[in-house]
Amino acid sequence: MDDYPLSPRESAAALDARAEVGEFLRTRRARLKPEDVGLQSFGRFRRVPGLRREELAQLAGVSVAYYTRLEQGNGRHVSAEILDAIAGALRLSDAEHAHLTHLVKPSRKRKQAERTPQLRGTLRSLLDAMGDIPAVLVGRRAEILAWNRMAAAVFGDWAELPAQERNWARQVFLRPEYRELFADWEDKAENVVAQLRMDAGSHPDDPRLAALVGELSVKSEVFRRLWATHDVKDRCFGVQRLRHPLVGELDLHVESFHPAGDHEVSLATYHAEPGSLSAEALRLLASWGADATRAGSEMPRVRSTS
Repeated sequence: MDDYPLSPRESAAALDARAEVGEFLRTRRARLKPEDVGLQSFGRFRRVPGLRREELAQLAGVSVAYYTRLEQGNGRHVSAEILDAIAGALRLSDAEHAHLTHLVKPSRKRKQAERTPQLRGTLRSLLDAMGDIPAVLVGRRAEILAWNRMAAAVFGDWAELPAQERNWARQVFLRPEYRELFADWEDKAENVVAQLRMDAGSHPDDPRLAALVGELSVKSEVFRRLWATHDVKDRCFGVQRLRHPLVGELDLHVESFHPAGDHEVSLATYHAEPGSLSAEALRLLASWGADATRAGSEMPRVRSTS
């Protein structure tokens, strides 16, 4: 896939890691009630949603001043043990715990020009070998790096798009027909944003990611709302419900994996339950070949409500 140059605006863009720490911790505190963690609640006398800083500090076994400094983004020298205690007090998931660690202790890797990953030829061959199973290789920033013909038949042929448009976030939030394709569009949107948040925590100085977030925030009210929740997720799994223009409803099981040696690329596969109507629908799409791919590219357009 060809790279495309950064604009001056993209080159200057960056996420404020210190501000991100504070916002993330505040949103995690806000979702917990005192009674959730065994503390007494004073009902209407509480002025803030969720836990107070004092309560969280007590649960984590640190001083209020220490926790306050951390929430203000001054935690570069915080120990792993303290982060573990705070993560436990906030009941963070593994992905949230990792995200907090990345925000507080950002990587000191030498900055390099951002380029699209070069995929091993064997990975591209693996996509083709999957036959009737739609499969996509996804990189950082939700970039769609490679896909097989069944993925094109189901989601549309991304080869027809400019390289910078081959991106799950752009497709979900800026391509109106995807609201029609995804029966649970809001769930898909939440997953995409949560994974972008995870990427942002690992790479706060990524100008292309910051520019993408800025653009989507301007163009989509739904994206702005979801981005403000600070929810994070690593890679997704579960059932994806689709409404395909040729074969109708599809219930596909989603699994994603990191190829060996590259944790910034994931392989996402979509398979149907054997013997199900969805499995038969995928077989039909496979038998139609190029016609199915063309239909995926020409999904009926609906007006966006973003």
